[in-house]
Amino acid sequence: MRRLPSAGRILEIGHVRFGRRAGETHRRQRRQGAPVRPHSIAEWAGEASPHGMQHLLGRASWDADAVRDNVRDYVIEHLRDEAGVLVVDETGDLKKGTHTVAVQRQYTGTAGRIENAQVAVYLVYAGERGHAAVDRELYIPRSWTGDPDSCRAGGLGEDTVFATKPELAARMIGRFLDAGHPVDWVTGDEVYGGNPKLRSALEERQVGYVLAMACSAEATTSAGKFRADALAAKVPKRAWQKLSAGAGAKGHRFYDWAVIDLTEPGPGHRQLLIRRNRTTGELAYYRCWSPAPAPLATLVRVAGSKWRVEETFQAGKGLAGLDEHQLRRFTSWSRWVTLAMLAHAFLAVLRADEHARTPAPDGLIPLTCNEVQRLFITLVVQPAHDAAHRLRWSTWRRRHQA
Repeated sequence: MRRLPSAGRILEIGHVRFGRRAGETHRRQRRQGAPVRPHSIAEWAGEASPHGMQHLLGRASWDADAVRDNVRDYVIEHLRDEAGVLVVDETGDLKKGTHTVAVQRQYTGTAGRIENAQVAVYLVYAGERGHAAVDRELYIPRSWTGDPDSCRAGGLGEDTVFATKPELAARMIGRFLDAGHPVDWVTGDEVYGGNPKLRSALEERQVGYVLAMACSAEATTSAGKFRADALAAKVPKRAWQKLSAGAGAKGHRFYDWAVIDLTEPGPGHRQLLIRRNRTTGELAYYRCWSPAPAPLATLVRVAGSKWRVEETFQAGKGLAGLDEHQLRRFTSWSRWVTLAMLAHAFLAVLRADEHARTPAPDGLIPLTCNEVQRLFITLVVQPAHDAAHRLRWSTWRRRHQA
């Protein structure tokens, strides 16, 4: 495997904001009379100016996709287990302008509404030891692929072809499998569960799936074709089972679950999985396929893995700066998010190794990624920044702002 960049340098890259927004923050703080904080990641990384970091992200000769492959191999090497699941989902970064690559007004779960945003699809590996993103694809809307000038300005090829989010997901899953990493299950939300081409691609690769589906989606049983919510209404009371969808921050997430066998054509075993909230009665539906029969407990475990992608996004953004890029062109975007993925993967692996080697003593919770990052910044990064370094950067900022 190729040599990975220094974990310390990558965490420094993700720790603070960088770019044009940092300059805007500095100017706003000066107008308000507030002290200027060191937003530049170059300062935290020990560089004498931001030019080297700008060169790294924009002009230097290195392959972000090769590093992405390293991240995937690194995660699987350290976090792999037989029950591992691939989770696919997208997340958006809100943007003010219109010139950043792939930005347009579109729905993003980050805001819960239509906003000016950039959206990317991620593939997350979730196992018992931990979870981390192993691939990424930027969603390029039709408004961009249909405009060669915008593509050229954003660093995209003029022949860039539009791809849906499920198509991007299939592309990433294919790369994962082609790299020689077997996996038994994939899960995702309705965007992916409602796409027949993605489901067919997984079936051809003999990869099982538990993908969310809309209540209005139809499924075929031995009694005929029905909407998912109509089938749920027919489930007898005795068929519901209380099972945990996995442990959360406040303990196990218990729901009532039921499963219905489907008779749709094709090889393998097809089922409709139904989840019921034990408090509100709210229902959720999953379309399931597996090469061999799968018990209800397995389907529930896979469906519960979906929450891992939300935790990965939260940690990637909060601890590694996944959403802190102020970069307009595609090359810089792919480099930034790849390095942020590696930073988070480093935290996830270190956490898993500490749990395995050094169990937490009585009275302490197990070490978390948040605490690993906090200790790393406090003990490794901060001591390297002496007074002379900070004074040099103060001088640089004052000269630059002048």
